[in-house]
Amino acid sequence: MFTIPDIQESHLLAGQRRKLVEELRQKGISSPEVLRAMGVVPRQLFFPRDFEKFIYRDAAFPIGHDQTISQPYTVAYQTQLLQLSTGDKVLEIGTGSGYQAAVLSAMGVRVFSVEVLAPLLKEASGVLKKLDNEIQLFHGDGSLGLPAHAPFDAILVTAGAPEVPKSLINQLKPGGRLVIPVGEKPDNQRMMRITRLAGNQTRTEVFGQFRFVPLRGKEGWDAEK
Repeated sequence: MFTIPDIQESHLLAGQRRKLVEELRQKGISSPEVLRAMGVVPRQLFFPRDFEKFIYRDAAFPIGHDQTISQPYTVAYQTQLLQLSTGDKVLEIGTGSGYQAAVLSAMGVRVFSVEVLAPLLKEASGVLKKLDNEIQLFHGDGSLGLPAHAPFDAILVTAGAPEVPKSLINQLKPGGRLVIPVGEKPDNQRMMRITRLAGNQTRTEVFGQFRFVPLRGKEGWDAEK
């Protein structure tokens, strides 16, 4: 269960988070559940100290290991596209700082998250334990998903892929949704939502353009093309 840690939070930070939520609403995030989750997760727990004054700015910032903590709008946008319901089983590819996993957990879903970089996973694990002991973290090739724990109601990929990994589609339940940025690295990535239909058919929807770090792995940018 997602819980708010007993932390000393200034009125300034709390006010900045409320302001961010309103900014996200004005930018088109309409899901009350997503806005509520963004409004309760203390982003400062996941933020690099070098950029503390920018905690609630709607921008991405580096977190080391050539990775970033995603822009809040991007987090909210991807989460909204997942169309989650309480109790859903969700796989996240790319734990990163752990911020997106925390937002998902605040939505009332069961979160499984995979990270390829062991040092980053260790750092995220330490922070997430303060919020939620039920988020399950794994070290490995996220482009291959977590077949041992499939199927999933939804899969979220937080890195740009050259194409949609077949392994992830195969791990969706019928009616399950995969949200993933796809395109040339590092630019020109289009957000896609792939819904698995009956008979292993799929429906693909294409949304806005984004920029993500590359998805690493056998079905990502490490594969021979």
